[in-house]
Amino acid sequence: QLQASGGGLVQAGGSLRLSCAASGRTFSRYTMGWFRQAPGKEREFVAGISRSGYTYYADSVKGRFSISRDNAKNTVYLQMNSLKPEDTAVYYCAARDDMFVSIRGGEYDYWGQGTLVTVSS
Repeated sequence: QLQASGGGLVQAGGSLRLSCAASGRTFSRYTMGWFRQAPGKEREFVAGISRSGYTYYADSVKGRFSISRDNAKNTVYLQMNSLKPEDTAVYYCAARDDMFVSIRGGEYDYWGQGTLVTVSS
């Protein structure tokens, strides 16, 4: 089970940190990803971190967002800086039992409930 939190309202240029807490004892074996879905748009990949710590980002967030994980706390984070209005979306965390990051949501096994990020201009 995944529980995402940390969303909210922020002005453009601001920062937020999302957290995704996982239950269970095998968190470290999972590759984790963050996806987002804006109103009227399809879900898109944002960032991923493999179980070995390899990270991968969508071009739209590269240099502004940073994904990390704390296996001792069963938690993955998404630090979002220099936020833009186009970052407004519901953000979802996801987990896949694989060693590689995937940008395809269909390749993730578990999903959190989503947390809303709103960036005002």
